[in-house]
Amino acid sequence: MAEMQDSHNEMELYSPNPEVRGMTCLNRDAFDKTIHVPVIKIKKEIINRLMKSLKHRLIQRPSLKRVIEDPKDDVNKLVLLDPYKVKSIDSFDESDHVLFKQFDVNPQVSQYELQLTYENFKCEEILRAVLPKGQDVTSGFSRVGHIAHMNLRDHQLPYKNVIGQVILDKNPGITSVVNKTNTIDSTYRNFQMEVLAGEENMITKVKENYVTYEFDFSKVYWNPRLGTEHNRIIGFLKARDVLFDVFAGVGPFAVPAAKKNCTVYANDLNPESYKWLLHNCKLNKVEKRVQAFNTDGRDFIKTTIKKELLKYADMPSAEEKPSLHIAMNLPALAVEFLDAFKNLLEEEPCNSFILPTIHCYSFSKDDDPLQDVKARAESFLGTTLEDCSMHLVRNVAPNKEMVCISFKLPSSVLFQRLSDTGEPESKRPRTAEESKVD
Repeated sequence: MAEMQDSHNEMELYSPNPEVRGMTCLNRDAFDKTIHVPVIKIKKEIINRLMKSLKHRLIQRPSLKRVIEDPKDDVNKLVLLDPYKVKSIDSFDESDHVLFKQFDVNPQVSQYELQLTYENFKCEEILRAVLPKGQDVTSGFSRVGHIAHMNLRDHQLPYKNVIGQVILDKNPGITSVVNKTNTIDSTYRNFQMEVLAGEENMITKVKENYVTYEFDFSKVYWNPRLGTEHNRIIGFLKARDVLFDVFAGVGPFAVPAAKKNCTVYANDLNPESYKWLLHNCKLNKVEKRVQAFNTDGRDFIKTTIKKELLKYADMPSAEEKPSLHIAMNLPALAVEFLDAFKNLLEEEPCNSFILPTIHCYSFSKDDDPLQDVKARAESFLGTTLEDCSMHLVRNVAPNKEMVCISFKLPSSVLFQRLSDTGEPESKRPRTAEESKVD
């Protein structure tokens, strides 16, 4: 209970003036506030030697000097102490007194009028003071290079410009704050956004897993929370393996795979993503190992992937064959593209054919998201997946998970089965007997 009370008191002491409540245009001067804090005097020549030992007693405030000049004293400086840890001389423990005695310091505590300004308040403290009481305070954001990307709720929109400016002020390196104004477009995976504060420049640079990417954040899809997942999939690849990236974006799978000396075929429907994919391949000096395409994912599967799979089918069996991987990272729709692999190749070759491993992503709101994604994948493939791995990638929203299902593409799906007449079963006309069964 005592700790809770101290925390409440600290919030009161360090809360901005009540007059800032409801502010929709940031006025930094309105945050000026005078508080009383404990101080002790320490001689100038020894102060640096004591500061480390006194660190746990010092006041903690953003951009606040904890050692200040005393205009009435040329010999000593004032050391600002934490008002919740030091009330009087009795607040110091035995080790403190030993230190004071060693350096001949008089630990007499006095009060000092401290002027707090906007610079001395934390981001959350400012926003909590500005927004109406009881409303959620949003100070979190996704960082994409110099851009802070926020998803404000409707009740926060009247204060969006204040929120944006505070985020800009309180986060070094951020020069632009944007807010998403609609959901992700399922075609190009980008979304409309508005600049809340800072510059309009949306061309940014990020580094993920030691790889550098550049792109126009307003025109392509990039999620900084997927770095671990990108690295997980790349971990399955070894030199000389082949990666087909159906929904490649700006290259977070394609570029690191190529840097690992894999052969990469990368595709994205969005012309802007395609443009920056090419740019990032050159930026990372892997353009010779990546073939890029700008087409629909289904067409990419039925043309490029089909053609390349046939090449590997013709490889001599004695030759060491690479592993083949297909990444399908379009969680809103990727599962629906799995049926493009059905009967993709006409007949199974005699020699040992390398079946590709598919890594397909999907969202699920089901109580059992793993089983839900597996069932939907099986539905579009038209078969049961006996051997597959399921991975929970991240929680996207309350009751919404992002899931990755990985599996060897079954030969019964990939190859057309021929009937006794030599025709593909899927294209053979139904007999009268078969029609009667219905």
